[in-house]
Amino acid sequence: MDTVNFTKMEDMTFDETQMLNKKYIDHAQSNLSTQLLNLLVSMKGPTLGYRIDRYRHSLQSATRALNNGEETEMVVAALFHDVADPIAPENHSAAAAEIIKPYVSERIFWIIRHHGLFQGYYYFHHLGEDRNAREKFRDHQWFDDCEYFCHEYDQNCFDPKYDELPLEEFGPLIDEIFTHKKNTSISELA
Repeated sequence: MDTVNFTKMEDMTFDETQMLNKKYIDHAQSNLSTQLLNLLVSMKGPTLGYRIDRYRHSLQSATRALNNGEETEMVVAALFHDVADPIAPENHSAAAAEIIKPYVSERIFWIIRHHGLFQGYYYFHHLGEDRNAREKFRDHQWFDDCEYFCHEYDQNCFDPKYDELPLEEFGPLIDEIFTHKKNTSISELA
């Protein structure tokens, strides 16, 4: 069976569901890296007042993590930590974290999920907001990890003179993380 017979999902058969699930999972897993890279590359261009664009910021973040000997998950998370900026500027941290969640540890997910709030330590006070807003998570087991991530791989990654690695250097690491197949179903990807 290559195509379903139904026109309304309420008429879907078990076999059609199995076939669709397999096709969807295969397509999603084989195209995820490409889609994420396209989103990352879309951040080239406008600097929005910074000295570099968000694309170079992401490369600097990942390069610093790689040069510090971080685990593959952390390097890839550093590369994609702001990947949702173009599509979810108000909640980019949560959106980026949800994108990588099926492929990384709970710790890495938590760090990326909260990095926006933790990063606020460096500038919220200039906007009349509480720079210590992250303190509400002080007792969380990964507070220090997120604080470290922001200090080492985010707030300091806006340097036009920094020699970040080209995106191609991260290809094998990206493939290692995002082609890692799990037993997934449509409901987990939806």
